[in-house]
Amino acid sequence: MTAYLDHKDLANETIPQERVTQIADGVHRTLDKVAAAAQSVGRDPAGVTLLAATKTRDVGEILAALNAGIRTIGENRPQEVQIKAEGVTRLAQAAGIDDLGFHLIGQLQSNKINKVIPWVDTIESVDSLSEATKIATRAVAHDRHLNVFLEVNESGEESKSGCDPERAYDEALAIAALDGVTLTGLMTIGAHVDDETTIRAGFTHLRELRDKLVASGGEALAQCRDLSMGMTSDMAYAVDEGSTVVRVGTGIFGERAFI
Repeated sequence: MTAYLDHKDLANETIPQERVTQIADGVHRTLDKVAAAAQSVGRDPAGVTLLAATKTRDVGEILAALNAGIRTIGENRPQEVQIKAEGVTRLAQAAGIDDLGFHLIGQLQSNKINKVIPWVDTIESVDSLSEATKIATRAVAHDRHLNVFLEVNESGEESKSGCDPERAYDEALAIAALDGVTLTGLMTIGAHVDDETTIRAGFTHLRELRDKLVASGGEALAQCRDLSMGMTSDMAYAVDEGSTVVRVGTGIFGERAFI
């Protein structure tokens, strides 16, 4: 991470007009793809939020995406949140954007919770009751209330984080009962395979889990409606299977120069 920060100033607020145009084109292309995917299965495109995954992107690049119509951004690293959040928030407000959603979509270590709580409104990568409890406790201490998603490892791949699908229902029930956070959705990363059936199966199972939670009738689960699933390569499948949030980085900003 240190080496990466030595190569790019993430707090930079000014980018060339050519880059602004590239990003705007990426936003519009991706929005068109989301709309087409939704309409192909009879869904209202307005029911799918395009989240711009902004890992390695600087403040100027993020602002270009916001000016092109993005209203939800997602950061992977707490350190990047700290570097960029003030500039992004200030410039968004100056541009008249008062409905910015700021999500953390990457893993959050306990010692980094305080770094993101002042800035993000949603943490999508909660993978256990233990983690949710720590976030809730810190949120209360900071007089904040955060939305959280339970991340579920639907693919079963060891390289991916997330709660075991077999435990997800009980974990979700317990998280929903916490003070300081509201369980507003579930998140997964699609299987890293070429087989469409396998990819769709994970998305389908997450949707069914969400439906089961909502159907339980618990008051604390009434807001657990969102399904954050689908990225640049598999978002059409995800929208088809009911995704309400697709997380797209490359499709908007182009290939990353850094990992």
